[in-house]
Amino acid sequence: MADVVVQMKVLPEDIDVDLNKLQEQIRESLPENVRIYKVVEEHIAFGLKCLKVTVIMPDAEGGTEPVEQAISSIKGVSRVEVELVSRM
Repeated sequence: MADVVVQMKVLPEDIDVDLNKLQEQIRESLPENVRIYKVVEEHIAFGLKCLKVTVIMPDAEGGTEPVEQAISSIKGVSRVEVELVSRM
């Protein structure tokens, strides 16, 4: 089974969310077979930033949904948007 690279935009609820703490919570919440490749902070507007999270995961049935649900369940996360999915 091949691996896929998934890039997601994780949007916080507001500008007061600690992105370093959020990044650590994302690491802890991911399913066992998913590993973080890269996390980058990106400015959106008026002081609001998001996290661009790139993960590597198996190409399995269900796609990115388990990862999206895990991240969405974290307190302080407003929305998770998958931007890119590519086979390695």
